[in-house]
Amino acid sequence: MDSKKIYYVCSPANKGYIDLKKNIIVIGAGASGMMAAGHAAVDNNVTIIEKNSKVGRKIMISGKGRCNLTNNCDVSEFLSNVPTNPQFLYSALNNFSPSDTINFFEKRGLPLKTERGNRIFPKSDKASDVVDVLYNFIVNAGVKIIKNSRVNEIIIKNECVKGVILSNGKTLYADSVILAAGGASYPLTGSEGDGYVLAEKAGHIIIPLRPALAPLELEGDIHEKLQGLSLKNVKLSLINENKILYNELGEMIFTHFGVSGPLVLAASSNFREISPEKYTINLDLKPGLDENQLDKRLLRDFTKNTNKDFINSLSALIPQKLIPVIVQLSGINERQKTHQITAEQRKKLLSLLKNFCFKVKKLRPIEEAIVTGGGVKTSEINPKTMESKLVKGLYLTGEIIDVDGLTGGFNMQIAFSTGIACGV
Repeated sequence: MDSKKIYYVCSPANKGYIDLKKNIIVIGAGASGMMAAGHAAVDNNVTIIEKNSKVGRKIMISGKGRCNLTNNCDVSEFLSNVPTNPQFLYSALNNFSPSDTINFFEKRGLPLKTERGNRIFPKSDKASDVVDVLYNFIVNAGVKIIKNSRVNEIIIKNECVKGVILSNGKTLYADSVILAAGGASYPLTGSEGDGYVLAEKAGHIIIPLRPALAPLELEGDIHEKLQGLSLKNVKLSLINENKILYNELGEMIFTHFGVSGPLVLAASSNFREISPEKYTINLDLKPGLDENQLDKRLLRDFTKNTNKDFINSLSALIPQKLIPVIVQLSGINERQKTHQITAEQRKKLLSLLKNFCFKVKKLRPIEEAIVTGGGVKTSEINPKTMESKLVKGLYLTGEIIDVDGLTGGFNMQIAFSTGIACGV
């Protein structure tokens, strides 16, 4: 025990000591909550209140169970990947940067690797290893963990935090409370949006919640015919009234409702309003070839398959599941011989391969989003310490704040950086 934090009382009646460490309660044992708790426990008595029976439930499913825990880039590039209120994160990221996150986990025995787009994953490809590091971190720091318990109310008197009231009616007194309850996406992991309720009761403005990094529903039924088809190395453009909002190369998948996958999730962060007439997705199925090169490729394939039916001449060019759809949309008879295809027909096919278009219907529900957009208004939070400007001793971290990043480890890093920033 740190002797600087202890006063000894030398009266005959009391030969004990008084521990002057602050009592801190952390609501939520996710990425932000555990980082906050472990660092706060260096000089304080810390208790985590977690509604689940296990910590890190949302971390366990992140990155398809692999956990993309940060992005290996500098702060400037990082902020360019944060569509909502990026400047709010400037201090927190400079205090605990992506390189600091990498060092944190590697020093605790977790080997990491860098993948496409500077995404950082554990070499084991197991999100459970990330959770284990964080869990051991807080346990070794002396953090007390109360599981299967909810906070019903944060006790506030004279604009100062005094403690919390649990769902079982028990009161826990504290000098500070760190609200790290997560967002409203993936409610089965415990992110049910109750943190927003607690913040609002404390007087904070909640920017309306919206799905961020969410799959997209499409108009029509073409996606249903392509359900289950994964596309790699395609270019996706999100267009709003002739303005390109997003244009990147990567992977995606067709589903029964529309499209999902890394490209789609990243594109979805550009939505600020949903109107079916305003948003379209354009896919370039052959981004490595310009129109002239693709035309030569088509001519070469058709010459090679000169006596084949059109529908049987495309297997070297596009995935098998995509062929019937492309043939249908091209307007070319599937039984037409390739040597009979005209230049005009070939031009239409080429345009279709370079500009495969869909109208967006809407984002999928917030419960299916990777990240929750909206949340506690950033102007009401001290960006250096994450302390509420309205209530002394109340700190807000992670997804509960109105900031969200693109895919690639940015949101996990935001959770880590804002958690550590808590000036407790």
